[in-house]
Amino acid sequence: MTAANMLLDAAADAGYYALFGRSSGPQIRGGEAAALVRLSVEPVTSVDDTTEILLAVDWQNVHRFAAELPLDGRSVIITDPEQGDIPEILAKSGARVVALPMKALAKEIPGGRANMIALGAICQLIGLPIDTVTEVLGKSLKKKRADAYEASVAAVEKGAVAAATMGTTKRLGVLSGDKPKRWTITGNQAAGLGAVRGGIRFCAAYPITPATEILEWLSNALPKVGGAFVQAEDELASINMCIGASYGGAPSITATSGPGLSLMIEGLGMATASETPVVVVNVQRGGPSTGIPTKSEQSDLNIALYGLHGDAPHLVVAPNSIGDCLFTTQWAVHLAETLQAPCIVLSDQALGQSRSIIPAPAELAFVGKRLVAETPAEEGVAYKRYALTNTGVSPMAIPGTPGCQYTADGLEHTETGLPSSQSSDHFAQTDKRLGKLMAHDYGDHWAAIEGDGDIAVVTWGSCTGAAREAIERARADGIHAKLISPRLLYPIRPEHMAKALAGVKKVLVVELSHLGQFRRYLRGEYDHFPETQSLNRPGPLPIRPAEIHKRLLAMGK
Repeated sequence: MTAANMLLDAAADAGYYALFGRSSGPQIRGGEAAALVRLSVEPVTSVDDTTEILLAVDWQNVHRFAAELPLDGRSVIITDPEQGDIPEILAKSGARVVALPMKALAKEIPGGRANMIALGAICQLIGLPIDTVTEVLGKSLKKKRADAYEASVAAVEKGAVAAATMGTTKRLGVLSGDKPKRWTITGNQAAGLGAVRGGIRFCAAYPITPATEILEWLSNALPKVGGAFVQAEDELASINMCIGASYGGAPSITATSGPGLSLMIEGLGMATASETPVVVVNVQRGGPSTGIPTKSEQSDLNIALYGLHGDAPHLVVAPNSIGDCLFTTQWAVHLAETLQAPCIVLSDQALGQSRSIIPAPAELAFVGKRLVAETPAEEGVAYKRYALTNTGVSPMAIPGTPGCQYTADGLEHTETGLPSSQSSDHFAQTDKRLGKLMAHDYGDHWAAIEGDGDIAVVTWGSCTGAAREAIERARADGIHAKLISPRLLYPIRPEHMAKALAGVKKVLVVELSHLGQFRRYLRGEYDHFPETQSLNRPGPLPIRPAEIHKRLLAMGK
């Protein structure tokens, strides 16, 4: 992981784009780990179809990674002879095998490490200048430990020399002359930044894989902008603290994964009934139950959409790339505050914990701003917290505002907030809570729509990058397809979806879900969908561009 992070930083300094995903086991400490890196002269938003260079420091528990490391006859396996023979599961791929005595070479350098030998070898093979790597080492090590810096530089250089005799491998493309500003960021870091940019000033949360990095980022960032972070005792406390802080006037957020979202459902119902804005970022992982904490899946869609009891309309949005985690989370804060409703952001492990070099995102101006009550318009007139307005949004008083006291709880209520079991009040308030979400103008942000053709690939979240790449390949083969990746999952946008599907005869729905939850959602919520096929499976294996490309070629016949 250390070597991969340094490789990414060096690639960024040189002007390349990259995507770094990590794979590890479910154990809390130690165990197997693999760094999966893809580099390019163009932005990268998806894993590739094959592994072109596989470098193994050791073979411990490699069988747990085999399915995640597709190899073929064009691949190269670099292995340390001290670690024994290549496991049969990888050797049968037909990949070319090259020996690199990483541990022996590292021992020749006082303080040398095998991972730095590996880093130097990789850079030499792919054509990344060694001086960019040594500059990165200087930034991270020189001021802290001069001896570690010198040992690491020596190891990188020794690895590069050793790799010079290994033969040719696929090398990085030639960069253009311009070098636009780039960011190196993870999806979880981007979500944290989006939250702060959106106006979040309070976070209460309980650590959980793979969402913990959002909490770590916010715990450092919020105090700098006058906010506060609390590590709660569990997820129930987290959501209720956030609802309380929001009721008190502080835009609030929490972050969790599937098991934590389950515990927050009752609290989200209360936020819906009391029309209290709050944002929950759910970084999905393999389920059900504890499932596979360190692997990605898109199987929390149903609980996010339909998990609240009763008729409880709320907002559900989903970023479609690492960079989009920033925009979508910022947008989520804006929507929650503007519409006075809870908003669930559905990210996943593949977005949240992957690190990427991306074009610098635009700095957007929208900040969550709720409609706040001052004092009643007329003296002696009761404050109607849940007034039936034209927009469905009614002024929300901050506690202590003179003349604006009201009851805020989970009971159905009148316009003034008094508990009521009358059918007329229930009808009116349920219409209000749904109507404000349906009537809002979400603009073009509701979905990413690209290309044109009589075939549409409809997908969401982290599958979007692979779908985009597959559509580009299919276009080169004469098959024209459109990409539709909804960012706003609820409320539905029937007219917008119908417009996006105009002229489309066939639809391929792509998702990382065993039950095909996204396809069922589309077929259930949107009328008049064209002929639909499905490409779906559970995690942890990502859906790769070649799989989608193959299906598009078959559909285009």
